[in-house]
Amino acid sequence: MSNEPIEPVELHSTVSSFPVRSRLLVVDDEPLILEGLTRLLATREYEVVTANGGCEALIAIGKQQFDAILLDLGMPDLNGNEVLRFVADRSADTPVIVVSGDSTIDAAIRALRGGAADFVRKPYEPEELLRRIDNTLTRRRLEKENNHILQRLQQSEKWHRFLVNSSPDFIYTLDCEGRFTFVNDRVESLLGYRREDLLGQHYSLVIHEDDIARAEHVFNERRAGDRSARNIEINLKCNPGVRRPRLMNGRCKSVELTATGMYDEEASQFDRRFIGSYGVAKDVTERKQAEETVHYQAYHDLLTGLPNRALFRDHLGLMLAQAKRNQKPLAVLSLDLDHFKVINDSLGHAIGDELLLAVGARLRQCLREGDTLARLGGDEFAVLLPTLVSRSDVEHIGRKIIQVLSKPVYVKSHEIYISVSIGACVAPEDGDLIDSLIRQAEIAMYQAKSQGRSRLQFWEAGMQAPYSERMQIEADLRRALARNEFVLFYQPQVDTATGEVRGFEALLRWWHPQRGMLAPADFIPVAEEAGVIVPIGDWVMRQAGAQMAEWRKDGLPPVRISVNISARQLESPDFVDSIMRAVQVYSLDGNLLELEITESLLMRDFEANAIKLGRLSASGIRLAIDDFGTGYSSFKYLSRFPIHTLKIDQSFVQELDREENMSIVNAMIAMGRGMNLNVVAEGVETEAQRVRLQQMQCHEVQGYFYSPPVSSHEATAMLRQHVRGFDRAKQLAAS
Repeated sequence: MSNEPIEPVELHSTVSSFPVRSRLLVVDDEPLILEGLTRLLATREYEVVTANGGCEALIAIGKQQFDAILLDLGMPDLNGNEVLRFVADRSADTPVIVVSGDSTIDAAIRALRGGAADFVRKPYEPEELLRRIDNTLTRRRLEKENNHILQRLQQSEKWHRFLVNSSPDFIYTLDCEGRFTFVNDRVESLLGYRREDLLGQHYSLVIHEDDIARAEHVFNERRAGDRSARNIEINLKCNPGVRRPRLMNGRCKSVELTATGMYDEEASQFDRRFIGSYGVAKDVTERKQAEETVHYQAYHDLLTGLPNRALFRDHLGLMLAQAKRNQKPLAVLSLDLDHFKVINDSLGHAIGDELLLAVGARLRQCLREGDTLARLGGDEFAVLLPTLVSRSDVEHIGRKIIQVLSKPVYVKSHEIYISVSIGACVAPEDGDLIDSLIRQAEIAMYQAKSQGRSRLQFWEAGMQAPYSERMQIEADLRRALARNEFVLFYQPQVDTATGEVRGFEALLRWWHPQRGMLAPADFIPVAEEAGVIVPIGDWVMRQAGAQMAEWRKDGLPPVRISVNISARQLESPDFVDSIMRAVQVYSLDGNLLELEITESLLMRDFEANAIKLGRLSASGIRLAIDDFGTGYSSFKYLSRFPIHTLKIDQSFVQELDREENMSIVNAMIAMGRGMNLNVVAEGVETEAQRVRLQQMQCHEVQGYFYSPPVSSHEATAMLRQHVRGFDRAKQLAAS
């Protein structure tokens, strides 16, 4: 092929002077996602067509052309990979951007190899997604323009040479000894070599050392036609004397090579002489980078760069196999920072992330070469210690970790003190299964927390039972709402002067299908930790509202219902709105709804809680301080919060016979009366307690002396009895 200068070719632009809106097809089986993407794309004035699933997508593609397609993978009717194949067969020039929640590396690589132009994970950053779409549409426009140009350039040899030198691929020819006889201009931008640097040079000059053996079979390709080499992946070296930007590793490029043998066309069919080979190398470096990025993200924690749970399991599996061969034990450690949630809540997640980075760096300093440190999520880390001599090795490293992490961490002018609880198990002594070892180390870690934190605890067989029971309760809790297993009981609050029922405290019970009736102490702590307390609390509020509405409909006297509020409920951003929804749905009188909150809970986020409770109070809803006297008992919050009721903790009431407790209760009642607050004494069980409280002028009492918590039917009957008693009293007075 000649290397003579190429004369300029006149080309006429086919781009319209009037901008045309790009038409996008958005495919997803989630209506909310479709709506969100449509709104986002509207900000760029794209013309958007939506398809609620793969089948609708095929119909839309058959009816009209699209400039790009945003495609979900996991759809019930027809998955995204099948849609990709359809697009490749019918609309090969339509780029597809996969927007999927499937975070596995195989899904991403399969989509890219199936023809996807790009792969974006859910949840995505809106600006990043728009940038990816803009880049894809720009590439498509340029490709269409290039295709039009290429059609015009196929008419002459001169145009053909122009096409070769303008190709985005590296095109070359070799002689029969493997020396370059032609290279196109692309080689300079791809590898940093000028054409004259390579002409006459052996192809091995540009082959990466690791691929020399494979290159001999590809670059020296003698086969032609369908049997020739196609899309063989190989690494080419860049010119070491030229600094190239954005190289995959700074010195090489990944290409897919297609090569064919060249023969003397003038010879007869049987005497044709091999004269060299012709090849096209397509740059796939960016695709390889994308695959490596997806692979890295699938196996690493993106904040700390440490291995994640998946990679930790892989390492543990390899080390277990090696331990069996070497007859040496290994240890798995589970580490959890103590009270990390308090740091996140008080200083913010940005400070929390910086703290986790500092913790990761300190942990690395404590470990040996060959040990594996991973972040499993949140503030939980894991360590793999292979080739141990004895358990004392684990104890030594555990003590070192506890000591190093006990030193203060300085993050953005904050001096933070942390501690860590560590659980450990040793294989094969404690087992040789991957997931069992990780779970046992976690159980031992929870045991360390329960025994005072900041300590190392080895796994023992007896630890499994309570942990398994807790996990079973958590699993059952998540199903209990759907199965309607919860029920509200009501304990009356009685006026000490008249004996009338002034209100009820709504108390949650769980009718467990196997365990029977469970009290709150048996499941509320688990619900708090598992995060299911918020939907349970919403159910309690709705159920109490429905009961009040039913009593009002039956013409029963208006009584107050008190509902306990948990920490997670109060911290929820939706807390105020959820309470107001129940009030509106059941048309409740706010003065008859009272929220019971403990002193310690109020003080956890003083300012934020004051705002939330102030909004509720402005709507007429009452606030009661539960277990008063066991927490701060401070006039500060009594004056800052819109409090209506003080509930004296039953621990004081049950020991009224002690002079010290009697003085404390008397002071509490006097303080409440002085501040015009309603005072309710809990846990009243004897006549003597009732009499003393009445003498102290306590407004209301609650306890088993009057009634245990009763069902809604019994509470209704109690109210009806009071109505009949009131009617008889009116008749006697009239006579």
